[in-house]
Amino acid sequence: MLEILTPTGAPSPRARPPRPETMTLPLPLLALPVPLAAAGEGIDYIAIVTNAGPVGQGVLLLLATASAVSWAIIVKKHLQLRRAEAESARFLGVFWQSKRLDAIYQAAEQLGASPLGAVFRAGYVELSKVTQQKGGEGGGMSEQLGGLENVERALKRAASAEVTGLERRVAFLGTTASAAPFVGLFGTVWGIMQAFHEIYRMGNANLATVARPISEALIATAVGLFAAIPAVVAYNFFVSRIRVIDGEMQNFSSDFLNIVRRHFFSPGR
Repeated sequence: MLEILTPTGAPSPRARPPRPETMTLPLPLLALPVPLAAAGEGIDYIAIVTNAGPVGQGVLLLLATASAVSWAIIVKKHLQLRRAEAESARFLGVFWQSKRLDAIYQAAEQLGASPLGAVFRAGYVELSKVTQQKGGEGGGMSEQLGGLENVERALKRAASAEVTGLERRVAFLGTTASAAPFVGLFGTVWGIMQAFHEIYRMGNANLATVARPISEALIATAVGLFAAIPAVVAYNFFVSRIRVIDGEMQNFSSDFLNIVRRHFFSPGR
C-alpha cells in the first residue's frame, strides 16, 4: 500500500472523511413573511355594487331605499310621540285643576297634538249637543241614558282615530323588519349562483377565485340586516308607547264619563 509522504518525509496519517457539521437549513417558505396584496386594502363598495349585476343592484337599491324610508319614519314618529306625550301631560294638569269645561276646551284647542285633548273635545262637543236637546225638550230617563251613550261613543271614536293617527306608517317598519333579511338573503343566493357559474365557466376553482365573488354576494345579507335591525327595534318601541297612550285615553274616557254622569245625568237634574 502506498503511503503519502509529507514534505518532511514522514508518512501522513490516514486520511479521514470530513466530520459532518451541523447545517442551518432555511426557514420553511410558509414561515417567511409573505406580502398580501389585500392586507391593507379596504372594501370597495362601489366596485361591489358595479359587479353585482342587475338583480343584485336591484336588491341593494331596494334595501337602501327601505332603510332610508325607515329612518325617516323613525325620526318623524319619535318627534310626534314625544310631542303627544308632553302635551297630554299638560292637558291632564289643566283638566284636573280647572273647574269649568269651557276653559278646558279652550286649553285643549291650544294643545292640538295631545290625543287626550282630542278625545275631550269630541266628548265636549257631543255633550253640548245632548245638553241643548235635554234643555229644549225636557226628555225622560231613557233619553238621558241615550245622551250619555252618545257621549261615550264620541269618546271611543275619537280615541280610535287618535290611535290610527299614531300608528300611521309604523306598519312599514314592521314590514321592513320582517322582509329585509329575506330580500338580502335572496340577493346573496343569487350572487353565489352567479359566482359559481363564472367559476365553472372559467374552469378555475381555487380559493382566490371563489373568495371574491362570494364575499361580494354576502354584502346583500349585510345590507338587509342593516335595514331590518333598526326597523324592528323602532317598531317594538313605538308600539309599546302607542299602547301606553291608548291606555291613557281609555282611562281618561272613563273618568270623563263619570264626571258627565254625576253632573249632567244624575236623577236630580
